[in-house]
Amino acid sequence: MHVGEPDRRGGDLRAAQRHRRRPRLRLGPFPDGQRWATVRRIHEVQRTVTEMMMRIAIAGGGLGGLTLARILHRHGIDAVVYEREAGRSARSQGGSLDLHPESGQQALADAGLAGRFRSEARPEGEEHRILDPAGRTLVHHMPQPGSFSGRPEIDRSALRDLLLDSLPGDAVAWQHRLVAATPRPDGGFGLTFDGGHGADCDVLIGADGARSVVRSLLTDATLSSVATLVELSISDADRRHPDLADLVGPGNLWCIGVNQILAAQRLGDGSIRVGISLPADDRHLDTYRSKRALLDMFDGWNPSLTALIEAGDSPPTPRRIEAMPTGTRWAHQPGITLIGDAAHLMPPVGEGANQAMLDAAELAAELATNPADPDSAIRAYEEAMFTRTHPIAEMSARVQAMMLSPTAADDIIRFFTPRPTEPAPAD
Repeated sequence: MHVGEPDRRGGDLRAAQRHRRRPRLRLGPFPDGQRWATVRRIHEVQRTVTEMMMRIAIAGGGLGGLTLARILHRHGIDAVVYEREAGRSARSQGGSLDLHPESGQQALADAGLAGRFRSEARPEGEEHRILDPAGRTLVHHMPQPGSFSGRPEIDRSALRDLLLDSLPGDAVAWQHRLVAATPRPDGGFGLTFDGGHGADCDVLIGADGARSVVRSLLTDATLSSVATLVELSISDADRRHPDLADLVGPGNLWCIGVNQILAAQRLGDGSIRVGISLPADDRHLDTYRSKRALLDMFDGWNPSLTALIEAGDSPPTPRRIEAMPTGTRWAHQPGITLIGDAAHLMPPVGEGANQAMLDAAELAAELATNPADPDSAIRAYEEAMFTRTHPIAEMSARVQAMMLSPTAADDIIRFFTPRPTEPAPAD
């Protein structure tokens, strides 16, 4: 099957493969005791082989789902990624993100893709400037030139392509939007996709983002709005808007006002992605689809900053930013778990993609270590994941609230200013 074709493999994704791979066992003459011991051993081996060939379904082909599929593939464990999009180029993948050494970069190392990441990443993208509404610089962070020791930036589209290129051609079933998952009496799940076609799996992993379908099988945690984000894009900035290209630089620019942020980010293709963050409110999203309305919200700001809004190539695109309650947990259930935003949706302050990829790496490692007992592997992953992500989710919530507070500028200066090292106590 080629990537992009509908999944016509019927309800059992691996049945034919399992049939082909099962060895034919022929027993010669044995003394009775040795014969039955050998038969028992053969049955144990057959059972282990069958369990190792469990059918794993990953709902969602984002960074977490693809990282999981890639690391499992390296361990010889097959998985099918079900993705709702029609193909890798069906839509824009968003802006750039910084991969942290202890999480996102570690996951790529586990995936055997650290070298390719270095060839695609942009260390200079770590440059970060924070301004006030008058255009005065409050913070200016300059990374060490060419260094990968920090958190280099990489475009989401480039990172996704890197992961897709590392997988077999039939690992991703495109145009498969999961609409329901039903537990089967004998274990595993029956999957139903948009359009009515279906499939079966032994293990279901929800990597299906903020509006996860799989999550509803494990927890009734509700999402809450934490902000409104409005996005615009400026293409070919160096040629068409050199003044804005200079303003933004090679990395990120934040302009911090009272309860509002105007941010901009340089992407690898030379475009600039502009984001406006505002507190969550009850206004209809259509309120934010007009440049004129947005410019009115930033009345009094330095015109060199609001020029970022005026230069947008198309009408603004608004959306609600939501988060799950911090500390969300669920009781373990056999054959099912969550990673990434499906498991712990956080405000977008730099941890979401990194934690999703680390989730994938840790779950893959548990499954590879204990392939004959996936439930024990999932249980071990979940306990570690809950412990790891709880303080990160709390920190993300605090940072999000701080950035849209009336005192955001002062708070962020303190946040980014290194504290002096205290002298060691005298002996």
